[in-house]
Amino acid sequence: MVRAHGPARGDELPDWVANKEQRLERLRAAKAALEAEAKAPPPDDDGPGPSTGMVDHGKPKRAGDGGPPDRAQRNFTDPDSRIQQTRDGVVQGYNAQIAVDGAHQIIVAHRVQTNAADRGALAPLVTAIRRDLQANPDELSADAAYCDEANLAFLAKRRIAAYLAPGRARHGGSGDPAGKRRTRRGSRVAAMATKLRRAGRRSRYRLRKQIVEPVFGQIKAARGFRQFFLRGLGKVRQEWAMICTAHNLLKLATAQG
Repeated sequence: MVRAHGPARGDELPDWVANKEQRLERLRAAKAALEAEAKAPPPDDDGPGPSTGMVDHGKPKRAGDGGPPDRAQRNFTDPDSRIQQTRDGVVQGYNAQIAVDGAHQIIVAHRVQTNAADRGALAPLVTAIRRDLQANPDELSADAAYCDEANLAFLAKRRIAAYLAPGRARHGGSGDPAGKRRTRRGSRVAAMATKLRRAGRRSRYRLRKQIVEPVFGQIKAARGFRQFFLRGLGKVRQEWAMICTAHNLLKLATAQG
């Protein structure tokens, strides 16, 4: 490998890290970008979105002088990426989503966003299904991260039977998906909690894990894809589209075989 491709190992730091002036220049540029973001209108939801630390519980967060707060951050390697909370800790990256059909584990829509909160992906995924398949799904199930008033109203408007967990299942997923989440009486979320609780183990929501989770497992374990290799939201979305396409082609090939 060394003789064919040179002495580089591939894990070297970029040249600017070793140069004090270049490091200062990068820091000043990052600071200026955060200051400009603090003064600008909220960024487009379909783009990279607010930088890490610029939003708190969905609301813009600013310092006393109107500038970026002390905890605002900007990544030098990939400015589009954001800090994501995962089961294994915190990573710098993206939030990848898929919608999967209930019969054949085919991915019917995909999305990558920088926002760690999943709820904003539901409407774009359903819109993509409608655009590509010329029809809305008959029903849709999703976990608690997608369940809010706006998403339930969106699905009701499109006459899609919804099964969105208002609470998180406990005990390794065997708990009540209606959970203990406090809901406003008369709200769509409260109605959904009642709907799932009354259905019990007969609820259609219980199909969710056997539909979508195996696909993520196949992509990670069978295909060996556990991280994005490109940088920038646009390129990462293209990379995720290729991964999803490869998954679908393999499913079709297996079915025909």
